[in-house]
Parts: sequence; C-alpha cells; structure tokens
Amino acid sequence: MNTDPPADPGQVTGLDGADVGEIIRFDVIDHGPGVRVLHVVGELDTLTSPLLQARLLEQQSQVATVVLDLSDVTFLGSAGLAVLVGAKDDADSRDVRLWLVPGSRIVKRALEATGLLSLFSVAADVPEALAATG
Repeated sequence: MNTDPPADPGQVTGLDGADVGEIIRFDVIDHGPGVRVLHVVGELDTLTSPLLQARLLEQQSQVATVVLDLSDVTFLGSAGLAVLVGAKDDADSRDVRLWLVPGSRIVKRALEATGLLSLFSVAADVPEALAATG
C-alpha cells in the first residue's frame, strides 16, 4: 500500500501556501499494474481542489486506470466539481479510465444536482470499481 500523506499531516499547504492539513488528506493505493485508487478524505473547496487536481494529474500520467474514492469527502463545492470535470477530460485525452466512487450522500447530491454524475463511470464502492477494471 502506497500511502501518500505529507511528512507532517499538520503542515499540508495549498498551492497558495495556506495550511490545509486539517481539511484534506489523500491516500494512494496500488492495485496491481496500471490501477490505483486515490482515496480523498475531507473537504473539496476552493482551497483544497487544486491539491486534488495535482494528485489526479500525477496518477493519470502513471497508470491506465484511476479509481477516485470520494466516500470520505465531507464537502464538495463548485471548485471540486470543476476539478472532477477537468480530470474526466484529462483522462479521456490520455486514454486513461477514470472510475468515480461517490460514496457519500454529499458527493452524490452535488453530482446529481449539477447533472455531472452521468459524465463518469460510477461504482458503488471501490471493490465494484476494481472488479470492473479487470
């Protein structure tokens, strides 16, 4: 398991240098060659969404399939939704498969309310997404 937290979780900084350590965490887990799960914990807002974007670009440049697990996201704002749409476009342009695991009611509602849910390959949970990749 490749967990990718900061050296000091209390010192995670956003692209503008703001401390976001208590707001967001990313865990990256390898699932065989070419498949990774990016598990997001916390809030996706204007401050933290650029961090998600950077992590997604990094993963999509390295593997053929990324499962984005949002089941522990507690807030999904418009900036987070924009990053998800951008990640989908980037995945399509790179010929990378992007699976979305909305998980929480908060994430599902935001995606449904904006009509974005239908853009993604969606799984109920990570095991379902992984089974679909095989």
